[in-house]
This record gives sequence, C-alpha cells and structure tokens, in this order.
Amino acid sequence: MERMWSPWRSRHLDGIQEGGFGPQDRERLFERIGREDRDEENLVVWRGELVYVVMNLFPYNNGHLLIVPYRKVADYEDLTDEEQTAIAQTIARCIGWLRSALRPEGFNVGMNLGAAAGAGVPEHLHVHVVPRWSGDTNFMPTTADLKVIPEAMEDTYRKLRRAATADSP
Repeated sequence: MERMWSPWRSRHLDGIQEGGFGPQDRERLFERIGREDRDEENLVVWRGELVYVVMNLFPYNNGHLLIVPYRKVADYEDLTDEEQTAIAQTIARCIGWLRSALRPEGFNVGMNLGAAAGAGVPEHLHVHVVPRWSGDTNFMPTTADLKVIPEAMEDTYRKLRRAATADSP
C-alpha cells in the first residue's frame, strides 16, 4: 500500500472538525493573514506595500504561491491601478524566487474570479503562481484522484523565503 505524507493538512482538518473553518472564516482568511504578524505560521513568503505572497495550503504543486492584495477585492476591475501594477510586478518576483529555489521548467499563472470559475475564496481575488515540471503530471490524479506533493511545506517555505529575502533591496 502506498502512503502519502502531508502533515500540514492536519491543521486545516482540525479546524474543520472543531467548527473553526466555515464560510465566514474562508471569507476573512486573506484579511486575517494580511494583518497578522505570524508570517512563518501563515506561510507568508513576502510582504509588499499593496500585496503579499503566501503559499497555498492546498497546493496544486510544490511551491504553489498566491499573490493577495491586502484590500478585500472580489473583481479585477475594482483593483486600483497601483494594485494592478503591484500584482504584475509581484508575479515576476514570484517566478524569479521559484526559479531560484525550486528550478521548475514552466509556470501556470492565473486567477479564478468568482465561484463559478472555481475560486475557493471568491470574495477576495488572488493570483496563483504554480511551478510546473515535465514529470509533475502522471497517473496519480487520473487513476487515484490523488496529487503527490514531494516536499514538506515547511521545507519549501524556507527555500522560498530565502529566495525572497535575497531578492529584497
């Protein structure tokens, strides 16, 4: 029997079982992370003036990052010009950090705007930056409905945080 190891998910599961992660918590998640001073615990890789970067707790791939504006905004067209610029510049930063820390062969970058588009937190837009490797698509998602993440979140966090810190002025 194959075993999957993903200890970081237990924090989320414990919250669900204790009733601590309902729709209201999901709606406030990015606002809470944005104002808290617990970056390592929240997996915040970097903070800018208008946006911050956090690791996705339920990653598609190892190193899956989210760029989140501090201000709660649901629709892209409601972002200020400055926020749009900050997001674009931060996409470039994330790609650089991921190249440096994880050496991916490609990237998926995008947003799921609205629940119908698959947004997990439709009330607060965010940009996904997902590193990709030629071998990251295999039979597991198709036959076992299972995605293999090859490295502990904390290890990936430390690598990305070092890359982001080295990039800072």
